[in-house]
Amino acid sequence: MGKTHILETDCLRIEIADAGAELSRVLDKESGMERLWWADPAVWNRHAPLLFPFVGKVIDGKYRTDGGEYAMKTQHGFARDLDFDCVEESSDTLAHCLCSSDRTRGIYPYDFRLTVRHSVDAARPRALRIGWTVENTGSGRMYYSIGGHPGFLPPRDVKKEDCLFVFPGHDELWYFGANSEGFALPDKKKKLTLKNGAAPYQADIPATWIFEDQGIDTVQIAAPDGRPWVTMNCAGFPQLAIWANAKGPYVCLEPWYGRTDDAGFTGTLAQKPGVQMLDSGEKQEISYEIEFHP
Repeated sequence: MGKTHILETDCLRIEIADAGAELSRVLDKESGMERLWWADPAVWNRHAPLLFPFVGKVIDGKYRTDGGEYAMKTQHGFARDLDFDCVEESSDTLAHCLCSSDRTRGIYPYDFRLTVRHSVDAARPRALRIGWTVENTGSGRMYYSIGGHPGFLPPRDVKKEDCLFVFPGHDELWYFGANSEGFALPDKKKKLTLKNGAAPYQADIPATWIFEDQGIDTVQIAAPDGRPWVTMNCAGFPQLAIWANAKGPYVCLEPWYGRTDDAGFTGTLAQKPGVQMLDSGEKQEISYEIEFHP
């Protein structure tokens, strides 16, 4: 396994692991509070995994593309379980790279280069920017999905169930969930009515809320009095999910390009809802930002 690298600002100490290029710790230096879930394996053994080249699951653990059938038994692809190479390390930026290999081609038949950048700015010492560059290094068209999955701890002495979710600029939103197997149910949308852009935690969050094409640029986890605790700026992402393990104290805000299969989906990878496409030599650059409020 690879090592862990550190970025620091006046307010935050941030750790990123070579394993999965995963954001693995955010310490608030002013309060001494941990801001990310600590990855207790008895509950959920991740901090903020990178989802690539799939978000969610594929039906029966198999998918079809380019005339062949491939197994993808795990959800969320494989990048989170592989070591990345650290290709850049400075006082304000860490960059990690993962390239296709014989190991990946057996389950995902495309040649790619995936670069993950975590960066900070002294002028905004409570913000972390996360960028992904997906490059098609093969000779044909490539299909993929990619997403983030950070788990945030609530404010001190506050239960996650007492937090608010704030969507600035929205009065209502529509979301759908997934069935017990983890496959999407987009035909069973529910309305989320907001008061001043805010909605309370609700008991069905462990089943995942999936917001699709709702124009959400910003989402916040806020304290019960409305005070922002975490702000995620995710403009341009077609999907945003909210999920929480019933056994853990954390909440995940998940910006996605692509998502799990619809329940009953029988199409090819090219027909998968939300799938991304790159022709040979093309690349897609995606980024989002997390601000950790005091």
